[in-house]
Amino acid sequence: MQLTGRAESSVRPAVPADAADIARVQGIAWRTAYRSLLPPSVLDDWDDAAVADGWASSLATPPTPAHGVLVALEGPTAVGFLAHGPAEVTAQDPASPDGPTAEVTALLVEPRWGRRGHGSRLVAAAVDLLGATGVRRLQMWVPREDPVTSGFLESAGWAPDGWSRTLDAGTTTIHEHRWHVLLGDDEGPG
Repeated sequence: MQLTGRAESSVRPAVPADAADIARVQGIAWRTAYRSLLPPSVLDDWDDAAVADGWASSLATPPTPAHGVLVALEGPTAVGFLAHGPAEVTAQDPASPDGPTAEVTALLVEPRWGRRGHGSRLVAAAVDLLGATGVRRLQMWVPREDPVTSGFLESAGWAPDGWSRTLDAGTTTIHEHRWHVLLGDDEGPG
């Protein structure tokens, strides 16, 4: 008799040994979701080993103590990740009046593992982790051409905050909108 059941899903802080899995998830997710958005050379010249080396270095020696990466697991398999760090503050974009702010710099789930709660678990873990450090607001830049991520964030209680930016990606221009959520807000996660 064969037993069936759902594999255990979890989220934990990433370690340098996760770098190859993070690079794999990033490469697959970018090729699937951003093929029409990124310059072809970015995806055609993708080097899993080089990307994994970059992640290993970042995980071993984060740029600041406020930087981190969480990895989503389905059983023992890494299926997604969330990277975070301090929000950039500039003269044009001053510190939030809502309090200390962290930025989600990447939130990716390998498409074949989508719609199984991994993105929600990653965001919930980030809210718990960062909220405990005094962060009161999370924000994330999302390409205008990425309705999947925008829809996911909206369903999780996030909203656009009115800020937009344009990134020059060589042969293309990427237009992004910033989304945010207040931690501890009765209407949002926390």
